[in-house]
Amino acid sequence: MRDVAVVIPARYASSRFPGKPLAPILGKPMIQHVHERAATVARRVIVATDDERIATAVKAFGGEVVMTRGDHPNGTSRIAEVAATLHEDVIVNVQGDEPGLEPSLIERAVKALRAAGRGVPMATIASPFSHGEDPKSPHLVKVVVDRRGRALYFSRSVIPFARDDQPRDAADSTHAALLRHVGLYAYRRPFLATFVALEESPLERTEQLEQLRAIEHGYPIAVAVAEAAVHGIDTPEQLTAFEQALRRESP
Repeated sequence: MRDVAVVIPARYASSRFPGKPLAPILGKPMIQHVHERAATVARRVIVATDDERIATAVKAFGGEVVMTRGDHPNGTSRIAEVAATLHEDVIVNVQGDEPGLEPSLIERAVKALRAAGRGVPMATIASPFSHGEDPKSPHLVKVVVDRRGRALYFSRSVIPFARDDQPRDAADSTHAALLRHVGLYAYRRPFLATFVALEESPLERTEQLEQLRAIEHGYPIAVAVAEAAVHGIDTPEQLTAFEQALRRESP
């Protein structure tokens, strides 16, 4: 993909899993798995961090790294700092704790952004719920989309609410399907500076979902719907389960 840069924010501190980006998976640090998957579809992949240990690990496997300030409140702010030094038209935010990232999702988000037109500054991904996923879980964010493929709302609650217990099959076009939000974003580069300068919004504070800031300030978000099994790794136990799954898949 031309004129696209993937930026992976990575920090060492984590209340549940300190040093997570450097946790080994089949002999490679987690951040390397994420970087390698993104690099299969993007010409330029950058790790953004304020930690020398992460920077050293990225350089060791030949990756590009940019050192950022240490006072960023979130990954988007860190990415915005890096984006200010870039020239690519589109910046993709890929989470550094998703070593199982499906590279095609990056392509889908970029395609959705470009298809939406210049008036849409960002795009993301939604996926039908997989078997075993609980839509009632507040840890799985839901999104509803309008007929133009733009986000109407994101919530930790179940949306839309089926008053008459209607079917929620994604193939049933007569009723709205439940869609899980996948936290991967494609931005038009200039919008990142705009976004981080916006005042935190009431809906954002209520749901603790940063993307609501854009909607509440009137900026549309394009949504590409695609099957996705991406889940971040938050605990050592999840890391062990992921590594075991990779071993089973290996020939």
